[in-house]
Amino acid sequence: MSKTLLAQGTIFDLGLESPQSPPIKMSALCGAGFPACGFRRLSGRLFPLKTRHRTVSTCARTVLACGLACFAALTACAAQTIEQWGRFELALNGPTNGNPFTDVKFSVRFWQRRYETEANGFYDGDGVYRARFMPEKQGEWHWLTVSSSPELNGQTGSFTVTAPSARNHGPVRVANIYHFAYADGTSYKELGTTCYVWQLQNEALQEQTLKTLASAPFNKLRFCVFPKRYQWNTNEPIMYPFAENAAATNRDFAGSNMAASRQSAAIQNSALTNWDFTRFNPAYFQHLEQRIADLQALGVEADVILFHPYDEGHWGFDRMPADADDRYVHYVVARLAAYRNVWWSLANEWDFMKEKKESDFVRFGEIVSRDDPYHHLLSIHNGSILFNHTLPWITHASIQNGSAVEGPGRAELYRDVYRKPVVYDEVKYEGNIESRWGQLSAEELVFRFWNATVAGTYCGHGETYKSDDQVLWWSKGGVLKGQSPLRLAFLKKILDDAPASGLEPIDRWQDSPCGGRAPDYYLFYFGKHTPTGWAFQLPKPPQAQGQPPADGMKFTVEVLDTWNMNITPVDGAFTLKKKDNYYFADRGGRTVPLSGRPYLAIRIKRVKE
Repeated sequence: MSKTLLAQGTIFDLGLESPQSPPIKMSALCGAGFPACGFRRLSGRLFPLKTRHRTVSTCARTVLACGLACFAALTACAAQTIEQWGRFELALNGPTNGNPFTDVKFSVRFWQRRYETEANGFYDGDGVYRARFMPEKQGEWHWLTVSSSPELNGQTGSFTVTAPSARNHGPVRVANIYHFAYADGTSYKELGTTCYVWQLQNEALQEQTLKTLASAPFNKLRFCVFPKRYQWNTNEPIMYPFAENAAATNRDFAGSNMAASRQSAAIQNSALTNWDFTRFNPAYFQHLEQRIADLQALGVEADVILFHPYDEGHWGFDRMPADADDRYVHYVVARLAAYRNVWWSLANEWDFMKEKKESDFVRFGEIVSRDDPYHHLLSIHNGSILFNHTLPWITHASIQNGSAVEGPGRAELYRDVYRKPVVYDEVKYEGNIESRWGQLSAEELVFRFWNATVAGTYCGHGETYKSDDQVLWWSKGGVLKGQSPLRLAFLKKILDDAPASGLEPIDRWQDSPCGGRAPDYYLFYFGKHTPTGWAFQLPKPPQAQGQPPADGMKFTVEVLDTWNMNITPVDGAFTLKKKDNYYFADRGGRTVPLSGRPYLAIRIKRVKE
């Protein structure tokens, strides 16, 4: 429960972990009719400011007259502390006349010693303007509001940032060129899934999705901001992102947090394309924020998709004019950037959006990169045409290509092209629908994950099993019905035990089924082959990539059955002896016995002496 204080129209909302909390007015703290007075935050204390009608000393005496109850409330409010990479939130009362979404400019400058940044604010309905900040450094921070409105301009304050809590590792960043890590250096091995509009389904289904994710192996979820209309997903969402243009009730709605059911009822009998793109629905985005916070609590990254083609004019969100597109992107970034688990995806299947041009998505990417003070991970997903992932503000390549992960030699090629992390967010889905992109067997999907892994890339899950209630995980969430998640949980255990710096292809031009970190860790994957034995030998990394093995090094070997999820240690250590210019074999010529089943792997670890 956040502590808030209303003073001269200012709400200090401190260290919020739930997106919304109603302001506590001074009259509520100290009795009806208590005259509001301003406070500024300096060096850990609240100091009264001059007000329009009374001097500082008069205001201070009035505060003291409120008694111990009010003092206790102020003391609680004064404890402005937040953990590193947490979320500081400032809420201010401001103008409600005209169109607050477009008429008022509002931002907050934050600084600490030599570091300074600025976060854009946003109008959140009910006369409240908010700005959020994710502090990346510990210690005391100061802030100053900047606004075109005198009511909002020139407010100042400070707060203290403490050490992060145990499960807070900060946002995920690019690490070691092709991989990821949290901001505190903790390794992050991406293992994502997709539920495009899970947060726009009924409440019970949303909660079921969260319950499923809590026990699933996935650490990233891809989903859309806008509702989706597509096969198996033709129901209307629980609410909409904009006010409706035709009725005065809906125009009024844009300035208040009207319940979703009211808006849905108001729109039932009207056209679903008559939106006022200058007025957002705060409740829609508050709900989105709550679900992002729910994912954060589970340790799941939120890969937020800003645009998609699954509208085709039904609502018209895929064909808004350029000024509406840009306003929407600015608004979403202002609201969500301070959530540490946010990733940005400019679009899903960007090239299928026929009302947009490639240059539009370049513009969107530049807006996100410029507006996001923390530079969260940023990508764009393709249909049949790859985007230009070499652009400097794109942090990693998000790729749809099932055939690329049918073998590790294919999967690793995009690394050479983009020299960034490669995430195959869509490689087709486990399921049994009529469309070929949703017909993979569980074995095939897991096979593709392992190919991506030894290639030094990452892969994404999705599930499309038919259901009489039209609830398919890939779109609406719910429960997982397939056999791949258990096997992907096994893969996650293997990845968690692998080098924190990420797996690299060892000899991608000759022995591509081998990934690892030479000379300490090797992971061979045999895929659909059914060997009964493997002559132990380690490739020498070509062209001085990585450290080569050497005579006398010792290694342990384990056989992994990636489908049956078994690990079988092989007796004894294997000692290296140079075989030729490309390989080191076991000094005694040993062979590793194998079961002859498909989907086997071998994990090899160097024995430290």
